[in-house]
Parts: sequence; C-alpha cells; structure tokens
Amino acid sequence: MTSADPSSAVHVRGLSKSYGQLRAVRDLDLDVGFGEIFAILGPNGAGKSTTIEILEGHRKRDSGHVRVLGEDPGTAGRTWRAKIGIVLQEASDFGMLTVSETAHMFAKCYQNVRGPAEVLRLVGLDSVSGSKVRTLSGGQRRRLDVALGIIGNPDLLFLDEPTTGFDPEARRQFWDLIRLLAGDGTTILLTTHYLEEAATLADRVAVIAGGNVVAVDSPAKLTEYVSTAATVRWMEGDQIHVEDTDHPTDLIRRHSENGAELAQLTVSRPTLEDAYLQLVGLA
Repeated sequence: MTSADPSSAVHVRGLSKSYGQLRAVRDLDLDVGFGEIFAILGPNGAGKSTTIEILEGHRKRDSGHVRVLGEDPGTAGRTWRAKIGIVLQEASDFGMLTVSETAHMFAKCYQNVRGPAEVLRLVGLDSVSGSKVRTLSGGQRRRLDVALGIIGNPDLLFLDEPTTGFDPEARRQFWDLIRLLAGDGTTILLTTHYLEEAATLADRVAVIAGGNVVAVDSPAKLTEYVSTAATVRWMEGDQIHVEDTDHPTDLIRRHSENGAELAQLTVSRPTLEDAYLQLVGLA
C-alpha cells in the first residue's frame, strides 16, 4: 500500500468509483499541500463531485488509496471529522433562528471552536447577527454557510461552487474572505465553474475530464499547455491582420519600420480558459 505523503493534506492514488456501467472516477491521482488554495475544474459529469464526496468521507470508493489529513476518510471517526469544514452548494436555511443562534448551535458540535461572534465578524455578518436567517440575501446566506463551515476551526475546508449566483461585487468580497482564511493557515479545496475564480484564488489547479486528472499546475503555467505564443492583431487600412508569435515586440517593430500605422493593435496571451477548453476536449 502506498504511504501517505506527510506534506500533503490530501493524498490520492488510483482512486476509482463506478455507478453500474458508468465509471465516474478512473485511477485518479491527486495531492494537495497543507496551506494551499487548490481548485478543481472540469465539465459536468467529469467526476468532480464524486471525488470530493469521497474525500469528505460521504461516499465509498471502489478502489484506490486515499488519505485526508493523514487518515482514510472512509473509516475516520469524529476526531477527524472535526478537522474538516464543508460548504455545500445549497444555501443554509434554519427557519426562525437568527444568524447568531445558528452560529451558537453549530459551535456546540465542536470542541475546538472559533467564537461565534468572531466568526460572524470574519464573514461580515456581525451587523445582521440578530436577523432571522430567512431574511438574509443570497450572498449573506452564502457567508453564513462559510461561517458554519469554519466555526469548528478546520484544518481543511471544502468549498463546492462557493460563489454560484453571486454578483461580481459579492464574488470579489468572498474572494477576500477565502484569502483571509488561507492566510490564517486553512487548507482550501474548492470546485468552481468560474475560471476567473480559479485563476485569481488558486495556488494550483487540477483539471478533471473523463474521471481523471488531465493536468495539475499553477494557473499561469496551465496556459502553457496550449501555447506560449502571443496573438497580435492590428489593422492596416481596411485589412485585419492576425499573427501568432513568441516575440510580439519584434513583430510589431518589424511591421512599423516602414511607417505603417498599426491601428487597433492588440497583443493577447493564452488564458486559463483556453487551456481548460483544450484539456477537456472542448477546443
């Protein structure tokens, strides 16, 4: 049996899971270092949710070696579960309870807790702590979900599509919160469909397609899976010119030497979206 890497919060080798004839996860390997913000990208049906549920201990695997915080999530007990936080896609709704009452209720489930008042301040809900949960906006409910996920002071936080439905301002405020948690030492594993979110937050990104990891790297280096060439576009008169080159400055200088006006000149590099689409076979 493969031994767990002591430098990894998550260590997976050969993970497989099938549902009847459907192989959702196929011999998947994955490592997430302590203190990382690690993002998993992939199209619907790629195996993301199944993988995460196995790591959380909520779904049994068919085969493979899995260690999360040094233990097998399939058999780990309450002490291990107290070390992880989970924020699901669905917003929380606790009926007539106030925000503060909800936080205090969850705090009673843990031994090593952050103070409810501290947690609500951390997620920006201290001003509405006396409000009923049902009166919160969607963004505020999402912040409450995070508060409940971190109130047990977890070593590892799972975030499943954390900013779905957020407007741009709320999404960026949420990103600031994630950076704050990571700066406090929490390892964060998130799934997202927002490529900008992964590019902005993640130290590393895993792209999953067909139940397997097809690439793992930093967001910047993943773009090299497509090409390092820049695309230069400009107009001369009524004609549009497009050229790919590893040396855009030289190309622009060369075309400008004869005094030509390069109107509407743009220089662009491959993006994480370009790399993602190619890696999952959509480009």
